[in-house]
Amino acid sequence: MNVIHILGCSLAIVLFGNWASSQEKADELLGEWYTQHNESKVLVEKKGGKYYGTITWLSEPTYEPDDDEAGVIKHDRHNRDKSLRSRPIIGITVLRGFVFNAQKGSWEDGKIYDPENGKDYKGNIHIVSKGKSEEEQSLKVRGYIGFSALGRTTVWRRVPEDERSLNRFRRSLPFPLTP
Repeated sequence: MNVIHILGCSLAIVLFGNWASSQEKADELLGEWYTQHNESKVLVEKKGGKYYGTITWLSEPTYEPDDDEAGVIKHDRHNRDKSLRSRPIIGITVLRGFVFNAQKGSWEDGKIYDPENGKDYKGNIHIVSKGKSEEEQSLKVRGYIGFSALGRTTVWRRVPEDERSLNRFRRSLPFPLTP
């Protein structure tokens, strides 16, 4: 009886250890990421066991001088839902409902919203580590229609820790700070 008890406890420890390790790996996605070409920052958070990403910063927050809306704060003007077209780009959730697949080491079954064309895509995300430092990580974010072979991949890079600390401070204030 004693041996069975020890084996049962050992199995429980191994299974819990694997689950905890899987959760730790899944949560590597959390945090702020620069999108390709440093055009924006996306904050990835976990809600209800799924992962979501919201735009928190734009390198060019207003439309350029040659645009019909020059100087206006960028908004979701291409959204298919006309009632959403006036909402600012900063604050839009662009990654929705991603679930971690421990066997593949990727986040899947989510949706990616592209405010540049107002369309939703199926998506998957993989972390690529180029070094030991968390700041050397990058994401391969793939959006597609139908199946993954028909799509486009962009590479995002993690926002450095010193910038993340400043961003947390800014978000904690009851008023916006202008750059």
